[in-house]
Amino acid sequence: MKKLAAIVLALSMVLSMAACGGEPKEEADKDEKDGFKVALVIGVGGLGDGSFNDSMKAGVDEAVEKYGITYQLVEPTEVAEFEGHYTDLSASGEYDLIVTGGYDAAEALGKVAAAFPNQKYLFVDGSVEGLDNVTSVTYRDNEKTYLLGVLAAMTTKTNKLGIVLGVDTPSLIVFAAGFMEGAYSVNPDVEVNVKYVGSFNDTTTAKELAMTLNDEGADIVYAAAGGSGLGVFSAAKEKGFLAIGADTNQCLIDPDVIMVSGIRLVNATICNGIGAAIDGTLEGGSRTEGLAEEALTYTNEGSNVEISSEAINAAEEARKKIISGEIAVPATYEDVTK
Repeated sequence: MKKLAAIVLALSMVLSMAACGGEPKEEADKDEKDGFKVALVIGVGGLGDGSFNDSMKAGVDEAVEKYGITYQLVEPTEVAEFEGHYTDLSASGEYDLIVTGGYDAAEALGKVAAAFPNQKYLFVDGSVEGLDNVTSVTYRDNEKTYLLGVLAAMTTKTNKLGIVLGVDTPSLIVFAAGFMEGAYSVNPDVEVNVKYVGSFNDTTTAKELAMTLNDEGADIVYAAAGGSGLGVFSAAKEKGFLAIGADTNQCLIDPDVIMVSGIRLVNATICNGIGAAIDGTLEGGSRTEGLAEEALTYTNEGSNVEISSEAINAAEEARKKIISGEIAVPATYEDVTK
């Protein structure tokens, strides 16, 4: 357990160092940035998801502290609203940078950004191609979930695991494929079943699906479903199985049932992107970030669920091999090996 504690501490340090690039600048430097205005358009799941949307807002809040910017928060409730919000914000001419994200917003942003070539956009967790005024950042989430799969497969007592995804789309299947491959790599006998909520803000359905997975034998269920994932945690608490969180440290939501959380440092991407926009160095185009860039990791900090040192060691060995290229993590079900 000393080794486990040391690893958790090291992971916490990685998260701390990665967040928004380090120490705040001098107050005089902040004053120079006064007047820089950002619009933040979050996903349809809304704030309070303890996941992607909260991470987006945290990144802008960090930029407020570091650079002294101001920002406008926009909270769509339906995918159909994205285009209208992007158009209104862009046409206003008030914002130096519009920050948004999510695969379901890509089509709308591509259309609007093409019509406003002088407006700068930072788009996370999705890609808009062919526009110099859009900086797109996607994540190799399957690398992170491979590590989660290793941990789950070495912790399960039933040899059955579950995954609850928000929607059935390639950008979410990446999560499941990586998880499966990691699980199978250390436990060939394990079974992994996947169910889809159909929404990022339907906790009732997510809870029902998680309960069904548990009834089918899964004693650990991974929630990659935005705000819907809160329903998975509720089911875990009610029925006494374990859960795995996504994007942020969701162990803190319920330390008794959430054993580990995958971490995606969306907040650091956004804060650093705003800094680059202020400095005039934010380049258009697409890039991906993963384990090698320290944009992804996992943590069980704050959880009361014990993870064996053997499982942690196996996950850390897998991390090294993924970064070195020795392990190629699949992004589709078809490429998962068992």
